[in-house]
Amino acid sequence: MRKVLAGCILTLSMAALSGCGGSSGATSAGAASASVAGGGKVVDVYSSLPMRGPSAAQTLALANGIRLALTQAGYRAGRFRVQYTALDDSTGPAGWDASQTAADARKAAADPRAVYYIGEFDDDASEVSMPILNQAGIPQVSPANTYVGLTTTDPGGSSAGTDAFAPTGTRTYLRIVPIDSVQTAALLTVTKQAGCTRVALASDQEPYGTGLAKLIESEKRAYGVDMVSDTQVDPSARGLRAYSATLRAVRPDCVLLSGVASSATVNVTQAVHAALPTARLFAPEGMCTSDWTNLRDGGVSSDVDPLIECTAVTLSLSAYPGGKAFSAAYRATYGVTNPSPYAILGYEAMKLGLSTIAGLGADGDSKSAVLSALFSTTNRRSVLGTYGFDKNGDTTLRSYGLYRVGPNGDPVFVKTITPARVL
Repeated sequence: MRKVLAGCILTLSMAALSGCGGSSGATSAGAASASVAGGGKVVDVYSSLPMRGPSAAQTLALANGIRLALTQAGYRAGRFRVQYTALDDSTGPAGWDASQTAADARKAAADPRAVYYIGEFDDDASEVSMPILNQAGIPQVSPANTYVGLTTTDPGGSSAGTDAFAPTGTRTYLRIVPIDSVQTAALLTVTKQAGCTRVALASDQEPYGTGLAKLIESEKRAYGVDMVSDTQVDPSARGLRAYSATLRAVRPDCVLLSGVASSATVNVTQAVHAALPTARLFAPEGMCTSDWTNLRDGGVSSDVDPLIECTAVTLSLSAYPGGKAFSAAYRATYGVTNPSPYAILGYEAMKLGLSTIAGLGADGDSKSAVLSALFSTTNRRSVLGTYGFDKNGDTTLRSYGLYRVGPNGDPVFVKTITPARVL
């Protein structure tokens, strides 16, 4: 998903993250490195996440998952001691900031011992950091990005292609979550399973919504979905009246809304419901949030909620193969019973890095060796399931979560959707 949304180094304390001063995005590394027991050579590992703003609940859990993996490993990867620097690419309540994201990437790029970088959380932020890290040859693994344009030329990506993200000509970016072409297949699978015979596609005028709509159009035939209209909806009062008239004319039984949660998409949803009170509503991760589903948070009215289904890149923790053991370890460490599922993504992102470094023996401090090993990963057994990476750096995992609206108005995980095919 094109998530459009100062940093401190994490010490070995298991307390929650707190803000730190300084303009560099991190404080001194002394506390973390001094706490690492044992001798041997040191490798440096970085993360960059927006610890303030609208994604903070997810990124705090994600960062805790990273720390849990490090703690379990004793801050070691094979023969190497691991010095971990957690950078924050937000500068305030708005969330990630491009200049801070660039500063985070440059900080890692200037470190000769840096061999692994976890980030970014926001897709647009990765567009900033990828070329910087690529020029430094630093392997970068995102625990959250789904935008197809970061790695492929699939419909819904940028017409400029991916060359700008890998100026050296060698890819250095990978991700452990399935991309939006998989999400599109999941959405179409869900609408087909729901018995939808006539589907209207409505997208907002933002890059994420329009990009995903292109993917949906490109994949719809493979799932036998009859798309009776495809409209970029103008959320003005006049635009909503016109769109309502269109819907009454084409008479869909289901409407697929492609966009991000906002006042505009809430208004569009309400207009759709007023025009077609029984039509079922489907949406992607960008809308699968209480900001869309819960009136309390500025979302739709409660009478719409029973008609909503949406997909998300995360499953419930219990649905992951290693979710039960992870949840127990997380609860024992942080005292939190039901963390955001993003916690397990942070955990696996760090576990992947540590095991890759350790598996290289004496070459674990070589950026190029780590990068080559990451791209050669196949059949990795992890808490997320068994996966590898394709030539683009995309995971072979193929599952998204299906959510419906719970009694409190928030999205609740229902089941795992694994599309039969992805174009």
